Amino acid sequence: MANRKKATAARRGALDAIGSAPTAELPAFITPQLATLVDKAPTGDRWLHEIKFDGYRTAARIESGRVQMFTRKGLDWTERFRPIANALAELPVRAAYLDGEIVVVRPDGVSSFADLQEALSKGQARRLSYYVFDLLHVDGRDLTRLPLLQRKRALEMLLGGLPKDGPVHYSEHLVGNGPHVFRHVCEFGLEGIVSKLAQAPYHRGRGRAGQGWLKVKCIQRQEFVVGGWAVSDASGRDLKSLLVGYYKGRELIFAGRVGTGFSVRVERDLLARLQQLQQSGSPFASVPREYSRGATWVEPRMVVAVKFTSWTRDGVLRHPSFDGICEGTAPKSVMIERPLPAKEATR
Repeated sequence: MANRKKATAARRGALDAIGSAPTAELPAFITPQLATLVDKAPTGDRWLHEIKFDGYRTAARIESGRVQMFTRKGLDWTERFRPIANALAELPVRAAYLDGEIVVVRPDGVSSFADLQEALSKGQARRLSYYVFDLLHVDGRDLTRLPLLQRKRALEMLLGGLPKDGPVHYSEHLVGNGPHVFRHVCEFGLEGIVSKLAQAPYHRGRGRAGQGWLKVKCIQRQEFVVGGWAVSDASGRDLKSLLVGYYKGRELIFAGRVGTGFSVRVERDLLARLQQLQQSGSPFASVPREYSRGATWVEPRMVVAVKFTSWTRDGVLRHPSFDGICEGTAPKSVMIERPLPAKEATR
């Protein structure tokens, strides 16, 4: 009885928070709003700031007790995230559409993409958590035109009916003081922050300048396409490095080699996958001779996440480290991501 009362109060609070949002049918899929990389956090109280999670961007569509979970490209990964879907089925709504991130959180409170990959590969879905940061539809109402703060207020009310120790969590935020928030997030070893205009509606894709979401990173991390590999001559190791790049138009541009961050199990898994993609020639537009010597080339169909410190003047990654395979990412969509000046992105 107590749980039923709590759920009823959560739904009532959420509906009260959305006010007179327009009626609409529940969409089959909503293209997610994306964040633009900038060089510094924006200032002023117009902006709210959330922790940038290191996981899979995931939408949850709920209709009549049935939950579907989609990647940012619209792939249905419900079964991979089954414990999350089961938890969301307990929400006191007839229909809803949520936006958030699937992560694995380490004991120190930091989300880890590598740990997420391990959990998924081993079928350990119960290690997953879902941090929800937006509510786009609820019980026949379209919330995408409402201000972000109003949507988040409704979301917080709605999630209040779920168990605190469950896998679904509300993504908290702070208003204003962007540089201060960013500095403290970096001190805690987190990836960075996402800054959003508190009064803005939801814009599918990246939105126009001054309307979109901005991300500032403590650690550089990007997706790259694998175009080849080198076999290790060291005892106990199978893989020496991955040769990676990004697309510029139709050309795959070489970005360097990644030789750290692999466990023995990951090395063997990567090598087994790459051997299936082997081809005779390089897929890159060009590769410096020192990198191509002894390389085995592959079809550019695998996308990986790489952490690094910076770029060299020659356009090669400094201190890159493998952080996981990015399933569901189209290789041709992988382009270089350089931070824009914050002033340019916020005007």
